[in-house]
Amino acid sequence: MNAQELLKFLVSIPSVSGSEHQLAEQLAAMLQGEGFAVQREGDNLWFSIGEKCPHLLMISHLDTVPACGGWASDAQTPVIAGDKLTGLGANDAKGCVAALILAARELRRAPLEGKVTIAFVVREETDGEGVRTTRPKLGAIDAAVIAEPTALEVCNAQRGMLLLRCTAHGEAAHVAHAHLGNNAIHQAARDVVRLAAMQFEPHERLGIARPQITEIAGGTARNQVPGRCEFFVDIRTTPNLDHAELTKRIAGELESEVTVHSARYEPAATEETEPIVHAALAAAGKTTPVGSATTSDWAFLRDIPAVKAGPGDTARSHRPNEYLHFSELEAGAKFYAALARAYFALVTKEVAHV
Repeated sequence: MNAQELLKFLVSIPSVSGSEHQLAEQLAAMLQGEGFAVQREGDNLWFSIGEKCPHLLMISHLDTVPACGGWASDAQTPVIAGDKLTGLGANDAKGCVAALILAARELRRAPLEGKVTIAFVVREETDGEGVRTTRPKLGAIDAAVIAEPTALEVCNAQRGMLLLRCTAHGEAAHVAHAHLGNNAIHQAARDVVRLAAMQFEPHERLGIARPQITEIAGGTARNQVPGRCEFFVDIRTTPNLDHAELTKRIAGELESEVTVHSARYEPAATEETEPIVHAALAAAGKTTPVGSATTSDWAFLRDIPAVKAGPGDTARSHRPNEYLHFSELEAGAKFYAALARAYFALVTKEVAHV
C-alpha cells in the first residue's frame, strides 16, 4: 500500500474506543505480510526495528471517538478530494499511525544505531488501558515519541486532567417554608462563582490552569428546597501543579464537599536539554518546543524523556469532517524517520564523549 492507500485502509475500518478488534486484526495481518515481527497483547500491537541500545518508543493509538453530528458524509467512509482525505480518525490519530508505518519501512532499509519500537494501542480516547497494558511488555525504554496531531510542532509539555466531584449538602424543606431548610443549589452556586474566578500558577509552555464546571445536578421537585446538589469540575492541569495539593487547595475554598473523581491523567514535561527534544526539533526544522493543551497516553509514560508530535492539526480532532492532507502524512513519515536517526546519532555521540 502506498501512503494514500494506507490511510484509506485505516480510516475505512471502524475503531471507536473499546471496539478496535477488527482494525487490530487486519493491521496485524498487513504488517506481518510486510515482514514486521508483530507482537500483540489483546488488540495492542507493536514491532521493533534494530537491536542495539538505546531503545526509542514511538507510539500512537488505533481508537477514535464516536462520530459526532454535523458530518457532510458518512464519517466512516473515507472521502478523497485532491490532497485531502476526510473520515473519522483521519486526523486523530490514524494519520499518525500511517506515518509511523511509512517511517518504519524507511528505517529498516539501513542499519540503526539503536532500537525503535513502534506501538499501536487501544482505548487512548477513554482510559489509557492500551498503553498501561502494553508498556510492561516493552522492556526498558530510553525515550519516547507520542504520535499525535500537532502540525509537526514539537511538544515537550502537555496538560493533565483532574476531575473533581463536588457535593453541596443542604437540608430539604417545603418551598413555602424555605427558612426551615438549606438550599443546596444556592450553596453550589456560590462555589461555582468561586471556581469561575480561580486560576493557578502559570507554566512556561502551557500558561495558567482554570477550573471548568462541566456537569451540575440538584433538586428532586419544583416545590421543594433541594437538600443536595452535585457538580463536576474539570481542570486541565500543568506540570508545575500537583494533583493532590491542588485538590486540597480547592477543597479549602469551597463550601461543598470535594472528592477526586479521576486524577490518573497527570501532566507531563521533558527538559529541553534532553536528546529526544533536540532530535525532534532538528527533524522538524524547529528551534523551540511548544506545549500541548490536550492530554494523551504520555500521561502513562511521564517518567520517560518524551515529546509529542505528529502530522495533522489538533484543532480538527473530535469534530465533524475530520481530515488529513496527504502532504501532511508524507511530511510526518519523513519526520519520524529523521527523528529516530537524529536521536540515535545524538545519544551515540554523547556516549562517545563520556
